[in-house]
Amino acid sequence: MKNLTVLIFLFISVIGIAQQPANNGHKIEVNIPAFSDTTLILGYYYNQSIHVQDTSYFDNKGTALFEGEEALPQGLYVIYLPNQKYFDLMIDADQHFSLTADTADMVKSLDIRGADVTNKFNDYQRFIMARQEEANNLQQKLQTAAPDSEEATQIKDQLTAVNEKVQNKWEELQQENQGSMLGVFIKGMQEIEVLRFDIDDSVQKKDSVQRVKRFYYYKNHYFDNMPLDDERLLRTPFFAKKVEQYFSSVIPQVPDTLLNESIKVIEQARPAPKMFNFLVSYLFNYANESEYMGMDKMMVGLAEKYYLSGEATWADEEFLSKLETRVKELKPTLIGNLSHDLKMQAYTGEYHRLHEIVAPATILVFWETDCGHCKKAIPQLHDLYQDQLRDLGVKVFAVYTQGDQPEWTEFIEEHELYDFINVWDPNRQSGFRENYDIRSTPTVFVLGEDKKIIGKRISIEDLPGFIERYLNQ
Repeated sequence: MKNLTVLIFLFISVIGIAQQPANNGHKIEVNIPAFSDTTLILGYYYNQSIHVQDTSYFDNKGTALFEGEEALPQGLYVIYLPNQKYFDLMIDADQHFSLTADTADMVKSLDIRGADVTNKFNDYQRFIMARQEEANNLQQKLQTAAPDSEEATQIKDQLTAVNEKVQNKWEELQQENQGSMLGVFIKGMQEIEVLRFDIDDSVQKKDSVQRVKRFYYYKNHYFDNMPLDDERLLRTPFFAKKVEQYFSSVIPQVPDTLLNESIKVIEQARPAPKMFNFLVSYLFNYANESEYMGMDKMMVGLAEKYYLSGEATWADEEFLSKLETRVKELKPTLIGNLSHDLKMQAYTGEYHRLHEIVAPATILVFWETDCGHCKKAIPQLHDLYQDQLRDLGVKVFAVYTQGDQPEWTEFIEEHELYDFINVWDPNRQSGFRENYDIRSTPTVFVLGEDKKIIGKRISIEDLPGFIERYLNQ
């Protein structure tokens, strides 16, 4: 029995899965004499949280019943008790069973009748708890033993033996329970084994080559133990976490790379509608909520391929309409795109075109005098430009977004912004707001020599480092 440490969302969400048997419903009788006349919750794991599947009520004899005409999706569930404790319960194809438990020690006392896989999982829990207790005792002894003593060596050997027992148990359960929820669960928990490669001694930087080969093997086989067309994995506590780890830690945070990997993973799940739904939604949100620069490219790519193409059948019309509008707003400013050319009037009267600027990099900044942040950021940009960027040949195309020219001119002269290309659009003919998605100021873009967008919405203080890295490439 464990303390509840994850959030319970109070809604019911039933996910059907391809692996379900012929539907004869479910009937789970729970007998815990310590409780009476109170509520009992059946929950399930999904996306690193526990959600509510159903609620029942203990009668005066401590018996509660979860019953329904539909079979439950197979997976790992929880029985959540009135005292805010819970224990795990695996649900496989056998869904007509009873369980009895004593609150003094829920897992050890748990007696399950009528569901073989559910019972085997409970035996596995007891086995793991015993090994954890064994390992903890050994760790405590190791802390008091002399580091290089014979005693310490013996304790380490005993710890290794404990780990081997667990590994052997995993292999045994996988072999005996292939195709069942227990087999899927045990296999999915385990990391893939990455062997060392044979590399000829004549190869330069042999260790580096070994690391690269092992990394690519790990990346390419990451989901081998978790078949993405098996929807039972959705109702486990580890699946969503492993997906997150893959995209946040294994794959480089490069938008094009992440987009390609997302599509590759999603397509493996296409035969399983609920898994397909989950991965499309999860990865779209991952891109949309990311703080990495340029991740809107991943979001736009997934939106166009799955949502706006009509494949995301679960999305409602209002969401799709807003998404279509947002994609149109974002597409012109995706990193790697050619920037929209701007022909604008300088505060001294002449005209300048953005694409006619000759520079290894151009800072394009949109700002206004009524913006409190701009009043600090633009002079800061000017100082950084003079100290670190001007000698690199960088140019600044500073676009004033409002219509009050005297105030604008006064600010330029007060702060001596004469080495900026200071321009505005008094007649609103350039379409700068639409083509650069200007929702707030200051908004900063960095353009390469060919005027393609290489950076966007970068803080002023980060500009010198970003541009220097780009020019050094």
